[in-house]
Amino acid sequence: MATTNNVTELIIAGLFQDPEVQRVCFVLFLPVYLATVLGNGLIVMTVSVSKSLRSPMYFFLSSLSLVEICYSSTVVPKFITDLLAKMKTITLKGCLAQIFFFHFFGVAEILLLVVMAYDRYVAICKPLHYMNIMSRPLCHLLVTGSWMGGFFHSIIQVLIAVQLPFCGPNVIDHYFCDLQPLFKLACTDTFVEGVIVLANSGLIALCSFLILVASYIIILVHLRKHSAEGRRKALSTCASHITVVVLFFGPAIFLYMRPSSTFTGDKLVAVFYTVITPMLNPIIYTLRNVEVINAMKKLWGKKSLMVG
Repeated sequence: MATTNNVTELIIAGLFQDPEVQRVCFVLFLPVYLATVLGNGLIVMTVSVSKSLRSPMYFFLSSLSLVEICYSSTVVPKFITDLLAKMKTITLKGCLAQIFFFHFFGVAEILLLVVMAYDRYVAICKPLHYMNIMSRPLCHLLVTGSWMGGFFHSIIQVLIAVQLPFCGPNVIDHYFCDLQPLFKLACTDTFVEGVIVLANSGLIALCSFLILVASYIIILVHLRKHSAEGRRKALSTCASHITVVVLFFGPAIFLYMRPSSTFTGDKLVAVFYTVITPMLNPIIYTLRNVEVINAMKKLWGKKSLMVG
């Protein structure tokens, strides 16, 4: 049966209705987004040109930073411009495209975090075999697999949404397009679709989180055999990763592992993982990493000499 869509354009309700509050949000969130792009972009550039950052860990960090830029850019630029618009609209096709890329980069990031945990496990638990196991071909394969996992996940999400008929209300109760708010506008019962989305999104997040927790428990148990200096160095590296995992997975599991609601609190949680967390990641990874900081200093030193 063909899908009938009388709705071709959607109105986005936004985060807040008060114009004054929206202007304040614009002033707050624009610098945050610029910091996200510049901070993550700096990590990508530093790792790509620095000879001291050739290990698999930094290759994965660079890949994660690239995904962060893409992930944030699927939502934040439109969200920021909408804060100054009287009427916030998006076409139905544009909405589906935003859903696709949001879930694509979101799941690619989840899988990359799992890959990075595996990298730390091999580095700490099997240090003598680390370079043999984490070969360059395997690293490229793991990153490609993360992107492909995100792609197939998103294809499933969009195929579910594109078959639904939209013939009535066209106000989406969110500040960006996501599946649960879009389902509420469909002219049919979406219970089955909601369960599939819950299984697809929520279980990926939950299973990946449990794998990450298990891997770090194994790492912590193994660290008891290391010297005090070895433990300190390993824990310093792992602490950054664990912090990013908690910041990303906490809100995601909160939103996707329970029935959807229209509470403003849910939108604020979404702001945290779409706007704030991508900015925090480069700060978390660089502040505790002397090698990255030194590589950045060398990079800027070279640029200053070239300008001079």
